[in-house]
Amino acid sequence: MKEIHADQIAETVSRLCIESNYYLGDDVLAALQAYRQKEVSPVGQEVLDQILENARIANEEQMPLCQDCGLTVVFLELGQDAHVVGGDLNEAIAEGVRRGYRDGYLRKSIVARPFSARVNTRDNTPPVIHTTIVPGDGLRIIVAPKGGGSENMSQLGMLKPADGREGVVRFVVEAVRRAGANPCPPIIVGVGVGGSAEKSLWLAKHSLLREVGQPSPDPEVAELEADILERVNHLGIGPQGFGGLATALAVHAETFPCHIASMPVAVNIQCHSARHKEAIL
Repeated sequence: MKEIHADQIAETVSRLCIESNYYLGDDVLAALQAYRQKEVSPVGQEVLDQILENARIANEEQMPLCQDCGLTVVFLELGQDAHVVGGDLNEAIAEGVRRGYRDGYLRKSIVARPFSARVNTRDNTPPVIHTTIVPGDGLRIIVAPKGGGSENMSQLGMLKPADGREGVVRFVVEAVRRAGANPCPPIIVGVGVGGSAEKSLWLAKHSLLREVGQPSPDPEVAELEADILERVNHLGIGPQGFGGLATALAVHAETFPCHIASMPVAVNIQCHSARHKEAIL
């Protein structure tokens, strides 16, 4: 059985918190550049130029891509034959967040007692941790800071089975239309269909970890993604809501079997600063 020390986990999470906030992924940059070439709106072109310049400055100067350094969402894939030693796994993750947000000079945005005092925890903890047990003896850690503006545009719909595929498309497109400029487009639209209410929300967020624009391996789901993306980009919202073609860089969808009486559909929108970094221990 492989042993993974809690201190190593904390150090890795700390590094990923900083890297994810400083460096935009090559896939995101490529998608932004591709839409810059396709954008017909002069204002939209200028906005995309500024977004790309912002990413360049953040990379070279090693500073946050956005003033909102996000709620720290951590996806763990823990091998069933791995053994975490030297401390509690969840506390190691939290300690990594504390270190990363301190050492990287990242804004701390988390408040305790959400409906009353809303006092800042001052270290961006606790993180939101999603753990999946998988075969093997490794630990895959994905740190995905999520800004408030885009997260606030999340939607959950408990559709009727009779609503079918078209009902899913309409629900997602309407969610994007209602979001407008709030999630800082061009966006990536995460979609979860099936399971239960909470499972569909997890699917929608998890789908945002995929390489931007990479279609689902399921041909039916890939066709759904393409259909939604086309309709979303006909809304005319455009970069930062100033109008244009580039409302969304991609639509990523994941599905899961569900009860015969229900069809949950969730939307989780990611802003153009699509931040996530990973490591395998």
